Amino acid sequence: MSILPDWRIRELAAAGMIEPFADRLVRSAEQGQVISYGLSSFGYDLRCADEWKVFTNAHGNTIVDPKAFDERAFIDIQAPEIIIPPNSFVLARSVEYLRIPDDVMVVALGKSTYARVGIVANVTPLEPGWEGHVTLEFSNTTPLPAKMYAFEGCVQLLFFQGERPEVTYADRQGKYQGQRGVTLPRL
Repeated sequence: MSILPDWRIRELAAAGMIEPFADRLVRSAEQGQVISYGLSSFGYDLRCADEWKVFTNAHGNTIVDPKAFDERAFIDIQAPEIIIPPNSFVLARSVEYLRIPDDVMVVALGKSTYARVGIVANVTPLEPGWEGHVTLEFSNTTPLPAKMYAFEGCVQLLFFQGERPEVTYADRQGKYQGQRGVTLPRL
């Protein structure tokens, strides 16, 4: 299994792996400087969409339980930027829709720009055969409010290609297959 370079990621994107696809690292836009996104040497920096689910304890006794998730634990916000409360987190989704080939595994890592201000990204691996918008989790580890921006880079994807597994995510009809928008826990 080896990590894929820019030229191979570009080829797979042309075949439908990433839509929309920025074929270079974008650092500025009409509004000025942006947190970079797009193709890099050995990866692809995803962008956050403007759909956010902000964790809240507005109901006082809500328990976060992945087997019995109470949607009242989040407030839905659509905005070009979001303030993450201190010691809290948000869910977001990627702008890009991904279709992972049957012989590729994807790992996401947080971008250093956000890590340097205490925002930690957590994204589970994207398995061979999976497709959808990526649900992104961002934790504000600081005692201060922290800001994130939609339509700018938020995590870097690393693509590893190997032999096709016996059973892909699509083959086993994974519960998050084809997800659109910010997707909450499913059983």
